[in-house]
Amino acid sequence: MRYFIELSYNGSAYHGWQNQPDAISVQEVLEKALSMLLKQPISIMGAGRTDTGVHAKQMFAHFDYEGDFDATQLVFKLNSFLPKDIAIHDVFKVKADAHTRFDAMSRTYLYRVTLKKNVFSVDNVLYVKQNLDVDKMKAAAKILFQYKDFQCFSKSNTDVKTYFCDIMKAEWVLVGDELQFTIQANRFLRNMVRAIVGTMINIGLGKIEVNDLHAIIKSKNRSEAGFSVPAHALYLTEVEYPKTIKI
Repeated sequence: MRYFIELSYNGSAYHGWQNQPDAISVQEVLEKALSMLLKQPISIMGAGRTDTGVHAKQMFAHFDYEGDFDATQLVFKLNSFLPKDIAIHDVFKVKADAHTRFDAMSRTYLYRVTLKKNVFSVDNVLYVKQNLDVDKMKAAAKILFQYKDFQCFSKSNTDVKTYFCDIMKAEWVLVGDELQFTIQANRFLRNMVRAIVGTMINIGLGKIEVNDLHAIIKSKNRSEAGFSVPAHALYLTEVEYPKTIKI
């Protein structure tokens, strides 16, 4: 049987989701917990590869297991065994060929920028001291819908077959003292969200103009785009699957 796990994690202490040879990852910690509780080696596949320090409010992973277990009890035991920065929300059966990465219809990310210094959010929000022109940043977000090829926002030397992404949502919203950027797409390139946010902050600071974004995207050149914002304020917030995937 194949099972999906729904979880969330604070990524501050981890070198991303995926297993690393010399660093601790969320995947490694979860695999060890599952293997111990199910009393056999368990390998899991995640819905994506969040980078070092990135958080997930909703992440999915799948694993195969032939024995029986009580899903509610497994969730309880996992949460008792796992560290405080990883939480399991659900474990459920899916179709045998269901895949957390390839069957995902969309993923949504949130980036949090604070416009006011706050000692209680310093570790999970980016503080920008300078004034930002929010209207220009909102206008820049709308330009993203006009394009499919986002190579200019991709980490250099990335081994991918295509740089095409279908963006479904991209918007800046003021929430109190926070300026929040939400972006949803069918897929994301490595470092894409952080590069987009950095470019738009440059627009908000007046370092580049809104219409310059057209030339940046058309260039397909990472060096033409803005800086990559820090990972600590980035959250994977939702992964969407077909309803038919569940048994």
